[in-house]
Amino acid sequence: MRVDFYQLSRDPVERVVAMLARKVIASGARLLIVSADKAQREALSQELWRAPPQEFLANGEADAPGSDRQPIVLSSEAQAANGASMIVMADGKWREDATSFERAFLLFGESDTEAARSTWRQLDGLDGVEREIHKQDQQGNWTAGG
Repeated sequence: MRVDFYQLSRDPVERVVAMLARKVIASGARLLIVSADKAQREALSQELWRAPPQEFLANGEADAPGSDRQPIVLSSEAQAANGASMIVMADGKWREDATSFERAFLLFGESDTEAARSTWRQLDGLDGVEREIHKQDQQGNWTAGG
């Protein structure tokens, strides 16, 4: 399993989640987006619905009817009602259940840096876990390091 750490600095979390969601959906996978904050989940959902038609990002809340058919589900829990193989933790909080997914994305801002570092160390040396950090430059480009 792979864990990608995205350090938010320039773009807001909604834009980064939409970027990642486009890539996940283009790969043919399903996605679970997790945030304990209901208002944040609503803002993320709105951003996903705003995508142009060629990048349509249909989504819904995990407890809504038909969530098992949604390509993207938003939830407060790391349980994929839609059978997602990838998870985005949009609120900067790591969930232990994330290790059951093929790929996990932990998005964190400045206030969550220490917690992200702690999670990085916690995952160090775990069998079958790859880690990578992604940082954004002032032009909006993402670079990966490990």
